[in-house]
Amino acid sequence: MKLVTFIKDGQQALGFKLDSGIVDAAKAGLPWDVMDVIEGGADKVAELERAIGGLDLSSESGLLLDEASLEWGPCVTKPNKIICVGLNYRKHAEETNAPIPEYPILFNKFNNTLTGHLKSVAVPKVTEKLDYEAELVVVIGKKTKDVAKEKALEHVFGYACVNDLSARDLQLRTQQWLLGKTCDDFSPLGPYLVTADEVGNPNNLAMKTTVNGEVRQHSNTSDMIFYVDEIVSYISRHMTLVPGDIILTGTPEGVVLGLPPEQQVYLKPGDEVTIEIEKLGSLTNRFVAE
Repeated sequence: MKLVTFIKDGQQALGFKLDSGIVDAAKAGLPWDVMDVIEGGADKVAELERAIGGLDLSSESGLLLDEASLEWGPCVTKPNKIICVGLNYRKHAEETNAPIPEYPILFNKFNNTLTGHLKSVAVPKVTEKLDYEAELVVVIGKKTKDVAKEKALEHVFGYACVNDLSARDLQLRTQQWLLGKTCDDFSPLGPYLVTADEVGNPNNLAMKTTVNGEVRQHSNTSDMIFYVDEIVSYISRHMTLVPGDIILTGTPEGVVLGLPPEQQVYLKPGDEVTIEIEKLGSLTNRFVAE
């Protein structure tokens, strides 16, 4: 199942994607938001599927929305934690001349960074080096503490695309990366939250980034140093994960930072970036002046 968040009457609303369009969950008699579904897990998803089976989805029913008409929100709206893994693709570590990590490098972002598909993102005045990063997002579906790697994927609700925007001059100003990662709208997330059963193996997904139509990143999640099951297990040994927590699992090679200095052209107002991950759809944002 593909879940979406869209804006209706100024509020975030839940929808689910079908081939024929987006169903407004509230109009279908399901007064939930996406966090309700994540927290309800398989039982809530099954309830949604049963409800969909009984709907009149004709064009006259008024239940179907055209994707092109939506104002999108982040597909996960209120994560308790946003945890990120740095330098988790072998070729990305190599392009930035960083050693291959022995353990996952963890840092965090905050909810102020969340925004949706097709939302404009302001280039902050405080940076001159705004970079893109295509990443697979893992959405936790169960309370998870000290889970074995072999069981870790059973605790995943689903997956999504994210652009882990990074102000490199701020990120590298000190040894702590947080400042360069947490400006407003620095985590466009979506368009869909795709349940784990539709995705299958998360470490065999093609991924691509285009900037103004030019392909910049083209890789596969199989290049991760620490796979999704390892990441979830490792984090859960140190803290309790709860439904709705999201984990950004790192970016492949092809970021601006990895280019020779004379070729580094960072994002600027007017640029358009699309992040595409197999089975998860395409996430597009345009950049504007702050």
